[in-house]
Amino acid sequence: MTAPAEGTPIWADAMFGELEGAKSFYGDVLGWTFGETSSEYGNYTQAFSDGKAVAAVVPPMPGQEGQSAWCLYLASSDAAATVGRIRENGGEVLLEPMRVGDFGTMALAREPAGAVFGVWQGGTHEGFEATARPGAYCWADVFSREPEKTDAFLTAVFPYRAQRMADSEVDFVVFRNREGGDPVLGRMRMTEDFPPEVPSYINVNFGVDDCDAAVRRATDRGGVLRFGPMDTPFGRFAALSDPQGAAFTVIDMARSEGPMPKLVDVT
Repeated sequence: MTAPAEGTPIWADAMFGELEGAKSFYGDVLGWTFGETSSEYGNYTQAFSDGKAVAAVVPPMPGQEGQSAWCLYLASSDAAATVGRIRENGGEVLLEPMRVGDFGTMALAREPAGAVFGVWQGGTHEGFEATARPGAYCWADVFSREPEKTDAFLTAVFPYRAQRMADSEVDFVVFRNREGGDPVLGRMRMTEDFPPEVPSYINVNFGVDDCDAAVRRATDRGGVLRFGPMDTPFGRFAALSDPQGAAFTVIDMARSEGPMPKLVDVT
């Protein structure tokens, strides 16, 4: 497997106080099955879609209980060097690079506007085994209260080229990999529609084969519909919170509507 470019989303996991409840919810909504719990690594449990590893769930460490949230990890060939750039550009390191057996090296950080993300230097665990299909990771957006800080930080830490959506009232930026040009991450300005107590965060999108049916499954299981379903050029999507409060989006990428927006370079 070719190593992913620096800054490519490579993995996602979340802490849940009620681990079995989370497994049951996402099993119903996204069709996930779950591997054996690894007690050696804090009961870390991988989720699978059609036999491919797509995410993981884990109970919180003692003293870390709180709001459940999905964490997106960005690829790094040298976690220590990435952490150095994070510090140099105004980010906060929450967890220093830590070796996780032979699986790889992880770190956690907060960008200057407040969104938390992970860094992953792969070992035997190379990240997502499937993406951009039902049941798997498809996309992620940084919802930022201070987008200028977020944009400057991300393009300094990772080899991103930023493009802004042209001719739109929506302040939305797409980050592309400078080497291959592939889009890897979005950034959306948070407006007054977001409650003031909601900090900047990264929202993870998981694929489904029917957005409306996935919303019904989620709400029937105690999830909360936050926005949508809505048709876009990228697919039909809906924003949800699971019963433990973790935000996520479901998207049917096969059902798109309208022309793709024009993007213009900003860096």
